Amino acid sequence: MSNRLTTSLHYGRAGHGASSKRTGFSGIAGKLAILAGLLVAVSASAQYPGQITKKDKDTPELRAVAVLEWTGDLSKPKTSRLVPITVFDGEQLQDGGVYLARPQPLAVGAGVEYMLQKNGARLGLFDVQNAGQEQGSWVGFGTWKPTPVAKPKPAPVMDRGKVDEEASDKPTLHRKHSGDTSAGGDSGSSSGGQAQAPDPDRPTLHKKSSDDESGNANSGSTPSSTSGSTPAPDPDKPTLHKAPNASQTSGTDTSNSSASASDPDRPQLKRGKQKQAADEGYVESLNTTDPDRPRLMRGKSTSGGPEVTPTLMGLPSDMEQAVAVSDPKNRPEHPWDYSWADPADEVKMKAALEDIARTALGIQPKPAPAPKRTTTARVRSKPAPPAPPPLADEEFRVFELAYGSGATLVLTAHTDGLPAQQRYVTLIAQPDLYGSLLVLFKSVTDGAHLDDTPRMRLVDAVDALADNRGELLFELRGQTQRQFALYRVLRGTAKELFVTGGGSTAVAERN
Repeated sequence: MSNRLTTSLHYGRAGHGASSKRTGFSGIAGKLAILAGLLVAVSASAQYPGQITKKDKDTPELRAVAVLEWTGDLSKPKTSRLVPITVFDGEQLQDGGVYLARPQPLAVGAGVEYMLQKNGARLGLFDVQNAGQEQGSWVGFGTWKPTPVAKPKPAPVMDRGKVDEEASDKPTLHRKHSGDTSAGGDSGSSSGGQAQAPDPDRPTLHKKSSDDESGNANSGSTPSSTSGSTPAPDPDKPTLHKAPNASQTSGTDTSNSSASASDPDRPQLKRGKQKQAADEGYVESLNTTDPDRPRLMRGKSTSGGPEVTPTLMGLPSDMEQAVAVSDPKNRPEHPWDYSWADPADEVKMKAALEDIARTALGIQPKPAPAPKRTTTARVRSKPAPPAPPPLADEEFRVFELAYGSGATLVLTAHTDGLPAQQRYVTLIAQPDLYGSLLVLFKSVTDGAHLDDTPRMRLVDAVDALADNRGELLFELRGQTQRQFALYRVLRGTAKELFVTGGGSTAVAERN
């Protein structure tokens, strides 16, 4: 537009010497036209909102991760609830307890379906029906149902035209060639040019002659009008006869009926009585004008009450937990179990990790006392070392968090005693190149400082980012509150990836 404006002014100045009157008028008119065009262009550009971009096909779908808690059998739990953890929007991990809350969060909205998992294997489905708050946090309530089994695909239909009839043992039916006769092949020739001899044992159908149709059954004379070429009937061959007319049987029916009436022992065929139709009732829609008339309706209730009564409250001792994932895509199972090349290596690694846990808890066994010296030269045997103190509620798990990533060991335990005196430990370790354990993460706390340093309880491994890599999901249980945290193990480190109650977390490292 600036180039066009410069050219117009140049033309107005060149015509000023030839005709001042025309040039002045045209110059003013040209300037006014240019200014008007500028104003229209500016106003149009101000009103134009910009290009509307369409949604990209590569935009990732939302993926929610939650924890199902229940008591009793999983197939028929006594009580259950769903605790939302995260919602991955393709770029960030959002807090599932507050993401798009209107008023309940999106992760526990009615109709959301979750897939229950254990070590990556599917356990069943959980459908959220309603939600509520427990101690200021949103939880979902619903029903459990088994995983649907895919129907087997039908066997492909084999094309009959492509079947090798000579190699097949199944009998086949062929259409008779045009050269074959309908009476058994006495005349004519087959496709090969040779006549086929009739089979004497094959039953044939003969058309009754005109004399047979007359109905004179008592006559013993043979018809004289038949041709000499017609063969004599074979008494052993079955024949089909046409039923007589009604006029011919009228006389015989009268005699038979009188005979049957005279013989009381003669059996008779009677038509059975027609069965009455089943007494079925049909209901038609009636428009009643009575507003107080009760009605039975099938489906969801229109009342505002909860569909599933919240029954699981608090943290009972027999409560169990399982990972729940809601994803619109049907992804294959990804097991997280690690397979040891030598089972003895697992026993060795577990014993080494238990020693590290006892050292962190300060419950290492006391060294055995030294043997007393005696004057005699008799050598005494060394006393057996004392048994190591037990670890209460010990849980040892080994994961393969990515294909070919090696073993990741997790151990959680605590000491015996009163709850206020108990000490808790959580360890994440990996074996190094020399067969020793490398501790990546360690958390130690006691019952008196749970609000400052909560106890970490392992839930399971879960793929929160849909990138075929598992994260370790822990429950952070304090004295009066609890949270959930995701830890990513990568390149010899274990970093906290997300924690509930802390808002959104950017995913900076995904490989």
